[in-house]
Amino acid sequence: MWWPLEVLPLIAVVVISTPYLLGVWKLHKENIDWPVGRTLSFVLLGNGTLFLATQGPLAYLDTTLLSTHMIQHMLLSMVAPIFLALGAPVTLLLRVSKGNVRQFFARVLHSRFVKVLSFPLFAGFIYVINPWLLYFTGYYEATLTNSLLHNFNHVHFIMVGSIWTWALIGIDPMPRMGFGIRLFSIFITLPFHAFLGLTIMNQSDGIAREYYESLNLQWGPGVEVDQQIAGGLLWAAGDVIGLLLFLALAVQWSKASDREARRIDRDLDRREQGAAQVEH
Repeated sequence: MWWPLEVLPLIAVVVISTPYLLGVWKLHKENIDWPVGRTLSFVLLGNGTLFLATQGPLAYLDTTLLSTHMIQHMLLSMVAPIFLALGAPVTLLLRVSKGNVRQFFARVLHSRFVKVLSFPLFAGFIYVINPWLLYFTGYYEATLTNSLLHNFNHVHFIMVGSIWTWALIGIDPMPRMGFGIRLFSIFITLPFHAFLGLTIMNQSDGIAREYYESLNLQWGPGVEVDQQIAGGLLWAAGDVIGLLLFLALAVQWSKASDREARRIDRDLDRREQGAAQVEH
């Protein structure tokens, strides 16, 4: 079956991917190495996930079934930001920038605003409170009938998810807390997704119930069952994504410990060599 392309999301994916690829090409021309894995993570996996979430059946049905919207929600706010963060776009930006431009971006990255925004507990609070405000106010139903709000909601998902993910596992040179507090932040936020999923599953009034009933669909699971499926998906996906973040952070912590151990060994070797030269 042919699914029509969604123009605005497609433009957004191109706008995000193009500067990154141009930056990689510029480094290549200057014979500066850039890990292929980062490019694949950002362009293929990160932007590929954005494309998958905003095109095809997910885009066609995201205002028809709450469960379809929830899959889209999870891809945009949970999955894509992980790969975008591991693509290190800020590092790439700093490497291709020169002079005053580079200094400007460096100042912004180390500004008080970015320090507060990237603090894991604060970023986690924004990440957790966002879906509660979306699904338990009139805003979600408004996004179903207003295309501008609908597309803005997609951007909002990506931004909130990226702030949270960058604070946890991002590899860009940004203010970042120690590994311990980041792991603690993951453990703190995990129960809230499970609780949100259970709340959606058991809500008697229904999320945007009048809107979904007005569609009068002759197929599908029905409004109540569809909401239970959506809540179950959010519950399960939150735990899975949390586990992936935990594993990614644990690997980063292990590698950082190895690098620190090698650095200490090198310092000790230099001191021993210096002491030996003094004795001779």
